[in-house]
Amino acid sequence: MLHSLIRDFLKLRLCTTLQVREKGHLSRPHLRNPSWFLRKERKMRDNLITSENKSFVQEMVHDVYGQPSIIKGVQSYNQKCQTQLVKTEDLEVQPWTPYARRTGVIARKIGQYPLWLKNGEKIRTTLLHVVENYAIKYTPPEEYKPAQRPKMAELNKYGCLLVGAESCDPSILTKEYCNLFKNSGVMPKRHLARFIISPSAAITPGTPLNANHFRVGDYVDVRGKTVDHGFQGVVKRHGFKGMPASHGVTKTHRRPGNIGGGGEKGRVWPGTKLPGHMGNRWRKAKGLRIWRINNKYNVLWVQGSAIPGSTNGLVYIYDTILPLRRHKIAPPFPTALNDPEGCEDVWFEDVHNFKSETITFKPEEQN
Repeated sequence: MLHSLIRDFLKLRLCTTLQVREKGHLSRPHLRNPSWFLRKERKMRDNLITSENKSFVQEMVHDVYGQPSIIKGVQSYNQKCQTQLVKTEDLEVQPWTPYARRTGVIARKIGQYPLWLKNGEKIRTTLLHVVENYAIKYTPPEEYKPAQRPKMAELNKYGCLLVGAESCDPSILTKEYCNLFKNSGVMPKRHLARFIISPSAAITPGTPLNANHFRVGDYVDVRGKTVDHGFQGVVKRHGFKGMPASHGVTKTHRRPGNIGGGGEKGRVWPGTKLPGHMGNRWRKAKGLRIWRINNKYNVLWVQGSAIPGSTNGLVYIYDTILPLRRHKIAPPFPTALNDPEGCEDVWFEDVHNFKSETITFKPEEQN
């Protein structure tokens, strides 16, 4: 009797551990923020203030923090404000090692654009706009406590860098949220992200992060949230063919069909392809090459057209973790502190530059 119970238990244990096809619960977005998250926007606003006083407050804010990145859909590039906030004298630059982990940047996916190689091959690229990234706060490994317990070997090995993007109006934000930017000396940002970095790659708060943080030819990993399609059936969600449209088929044209008999299991296995919520999941595209960089507008041309996220959506760009595509030579470490002079557009050596001359004619020789 005891042996049969143990055999049934082990059989059930193997079935439940081997039949799970995916871990969807790890990438599902949370429905509400944790209790320790600071509230960003205020509930009560100063609606009784006059328009003249509003414009005066905006002028004072811009004089202190500089122009925001986007004002009513119009982009403004304030390079003078960025160079004033670089604190190179406080930054101790350390040598780069192959196992050092740099910070990433926050960008917006603004569209797709084709490029051509010098051999005539056409490639698809996605344009990622790095919008006003600044280092906000650095937490050393001794003080950083991740939410998920790391391995004991990695404990006190990496620090955390808080990066903000896209300046916004501080008058609509709470006092607690604005205090996060108090020591950095930059305008409060609309979006924040944490990047796990090595202690040698620490950056002084207030240092800008531009597109020249990367180089053409490097490989990056792009993380974004997929397009939210809501509740969808199996035809659109999983690509099922569906039932025939004729021959007596009744009301099962787009149904999944049989999902397996009852028998021993008598339930639906986890991971079975069924109707449900489609999209709105965090996904990462790895090993994408950078073909072109525009340093004036901070735009990256990244390989591929399947980068997760919708147009004008936020994505996070990191150095790739693929072993064969990692950095072979030292990148800008910990970041590029100076803007390249006279290099507005940088192309990869294999990409055809349409701005350069393709056909040259020799002058006719005089008889």
